Amino acid sequence: MSPNTLHQPVLVTECLSLLGAGPARTFVDGTVGYGGHAEALLRESGPDGRVVGLDRDGVALRAAADRLAPFGDRALLVQASFRQLRDVLRGRGIRQVDGVLLDLGVSSVQLDEAGRGFRFSEGTAEETPLDMRMDAADGETAADLLARASEETLADWFRRYGELSGAGRLARRIVQTRGEAPLRTAADLIRVTREARVGGGRRHHPATLVFQALRIAVNDELGALEEGLAAARDVLGPGGRLCVIAYHSLEDRLVKHTFRTEERGCICPPRDPMCTCGRKPTLRRITRRPVRPSDEEVAANPRARSARLRAAEKLAA
Repeated sequence: MSPNTLHQPVLVTECLSLLGAGPARTFVDGTVGYGGHAEALLRESGPDGRVVGLDRDGVALRAAADRLAPFGDRALLVQASFRQLRDVLRGRGIRQVDGVLLDLGVSSVQLDEAGRGFRFSEGTAEETPLDMRMDAADGETAADLLARASEETLADWFRRYGELSGAGRLARRIVQTRGEAPLRTAADLIRVTREARVGGGRRHHPATLVFQALRIAVNDELGALEEGLAAARDVLGPGGRLCVIAYHSLEDRLVKHTFRTEERGCICPPRDPMCTCGRKPTLRRITRRPVRPSDEEVAANPRARSARLRAAEKLAA
């Protein structure tokens, strides 16, 4: 079974509607992955519409190229982070686009690929390396970060990105353990998490939020999202739409806050009698509350359960 068959894109109909997909329009899929959303956009925008697809994962990008090959040069795929969106478009002579889609998080195929280290199971943890890089050929692995980060930095990651109680205790235990032997596999990290008595609550394995925190740190996911939202705002033409699908509360809060800030414009303190910052509203929120998958979609694709879609429209300058 091919990766394209295994991976099911989330909230496709809702994205097409909110993006205003239609003929002869140009869209950016900033997380093209295995091409599911991009394929739907190309079908809706034919015969002259285009999709520029970005992804950090070269393996996913090659699979997307196979899937989108029937659309010819209407699909332009680039291995890059969506935080580089401005430069990618500028380098290809594209000044403005009609819509940008960011589907955050890790794909089903990445989750299921044992060598990537994005998830763990007790049965295979001894063989699962602590990698977690979206681009498997670039940057430090989770094992690298665990080997060099200070106790204070580790505690901050676990507290901020995993929202863990016991973050300091876990960081201390990691520093103690790595002095004896490096942490290289999922089993090593699970063992240390248990020794530090870190709980995941009723809904999570104790190590689930630890893995989430490390993955976010390895890939600078929140930093990339903040820059990517600003880049998307800048490349949209007036009336263009930005849709973002988030899968955990940290991402969703950042998207919600950014949309609210861009809609408000002025950032002067409320007590000031007049605006001195000069900021104008740049976006209008289309979704006041996040759009969630239907019960039918969740039944067909359980990993869609946590998806939250927010959308905004670019205002004229």
